[in-house]
Amino acid sequence: MKATDVPLEPAHRWEWLKYQLRVRGSSLNKLADELGIGSSAVKDAKHRRYPRVERAIAQKLGLHPGAIWPERWNADGTPNRQRPNRAEKSASISTTLHLSGSNANTHRQRVVEA
Repeated sequence: MKATDVPLEPAHRWEWLKYQLRVRGSSLNKLADELGIGSSAVKDAKHRRYPRVERAIAQKLGLHPGAIWPERWNADGTPNRQRPNRAEKSASISTTLHLSGSNANTHRQRVVEA
C-alpha cells in the first residue's frame, strides 16, 4: 500500500481506515483490546490527536502515521503536538498506577510515613 492511497478528506479517510483494518482481519474494537483501552478512546482518534492510537493503526496498515495524518505529524516523524511538553503515558505506567491504588491513597500513605 502506498501513502498516496490514503484519502485526504477526513471523513473519507476514517471510513478508508476502518475498511483497511477489516481487510486485514482487524477492527477498531480489536485494536482497542490490543492496546488495553476503551473502544471510544480509539474512535476519538477520528477527531483528536492521539499519537498512540495513530501509531497502532498505521502499524496495522504498514504505513507511517504521518502518511495517514500529515496534519498531525511532523516531517521528522514526531507527533505535531498542541501541548509539546505533555508526554504520552505508557501502558506499564498506567498499569502500575491501577495496581497501587489511587493517587490520593498513595499520597496519604506517604504523608503518614513522613
